[in-house]
Amino acid sequence: MDAATHEPNPATDPGVAVRPEFDPELRGGLALVGGMFPPTITPDLVDFMRTSYAGPPVADLLEGRRITVCDETFAGHRGDEVVGSVFTADGAVGARPTVLFLHSGGLMFGDRFSGLDRVIDWVERWAVTLVTVEYRLAPEHPDPYAREDCYAALEWLASDADRLDVDPDRIMVAGASAGGGLAAGLALAARDRDGPPVCAQLLDYPMLDDRGRTVSTTQFDGIGVWDRVSNETAWRASLGDRYQTDDVSIYAAPARATDLSGLPPAFIDVGSAEIFRDEAIEYATALWRAGGSAELHVWPGGFHAFDIFAPHATLSRGMIATRDAWVARVLID
Repeated sequence: MDAATHEPNPATDPGVAVRPEFDPELRGGLALVGGMFPPTITPDLVDFMRTSYAGPPVADLLEGRRITVCDETFAGHRGDEVVGSVFTADGAVGARPTVLFLHSGGLMFGDRFSGLDRVIDWVERWAVTLVTVEYRLAPEHPDPYAREDCYAALEWLASDADRLDVDPDRIMVAGASAGGGLAAGLALAARDRDGPPVCAQLLDYPMLDDRGRTVSTTQFDGIGVWDRVSNETAWRASLGDRYQTDDVSIYAAPARATDLSGLPPAFIDVGSAEIFRDEAIEYATALWRAGGSAELHVWPGGFHAFDIFAPHATLSRGMIATRDAWVARVLID
C-alpha cells in the first residue's frame, strides 16, 4: 500500500496488477466519487446505487435553458409500456437531427436522466431532438428487456417521426458505459433486421463484452470506477445462466459479433486507466477491419466515466470538445 495515496502499489504489494496511472488532476476527484459510486459493486449494493446514481430532477437539468420536454409512452419489449422523454429546443420546427440517448448504470441502475447533462447542450446548440429511454433494468428484467426496449424506441421514433420532429434519416444512437453497449447492439440489430436507419453511433467507454478476456479487465480491481467485480455483477444480473456461454446474443454483447460490416460511423472513446479500454480498442479495430468508419480516442490516465464525474478537469474538457466536434460533423448540417 502506498503510504501517501493509500492505493495498492504494484511496486511493493505482490499480486497487485501493474496498471496505467490515473491522470493527476483526475486522481484527486476519485476520493469524492467513491462515496457515491464505489469501485466494487456487488449485488447487495444495487439498491444503494439506484438511489445514489439516480438522475437529477429534470427541472434542474432544464433550469435557465430554452428547452421543452415532454414524456411519451411507446410499446417496448413484449408490448409493455415504456416511457421516453423528448427534449426539443424552444422555437425549433420541422424534422430535426435526433439523438437516441441510452443511459449508463451497468444495466442495473440509472434512469433516463442519468448522465444527460453531457448531451443536453446539443439541444440548445444545434436544435437536435434528444430522446431518452427508461429501459427496464436487471436483474428484475434480464436480457433482452433493455436492448429490446431500446430497439422499440428506435422503431417508435421512425414511425412517429413527423409528430416528434425527428428526421428519420438522421437518427444517431448514443450511450455511455452500459448505454454505449446498448447503442452498439442497437446499431447491429437495426442492420440485421432491416430496421430504421441509424446514421451514427456514439459509444462512450462502452460495455461490450461479458467474457472478461482483456488485460484491462483485470488491472483495476478495487480502484477507480467500475472494476472487474462490478462488471461481473452487471453481466450476471443481465444474462443469468447465459453469462460467458455461447448462448449470449451479439446484440447484448456486441464484441461477440464476427461481422461488423455495414454499420454506421462510430465514435469510441475510453480512458487508458479503466477496464473497458481494451475491448473498446478491439471494437474500433474490428470496425476498421470490416471496412467501417470509427474514430477512436484513448484518453491517458482517464478512469471510467471521468467526463461525468470530473467534467471540469482538463482531460474531461478535451474529451467533451472532441466528442462534440464529431457529433457536429456527422449529425448537424
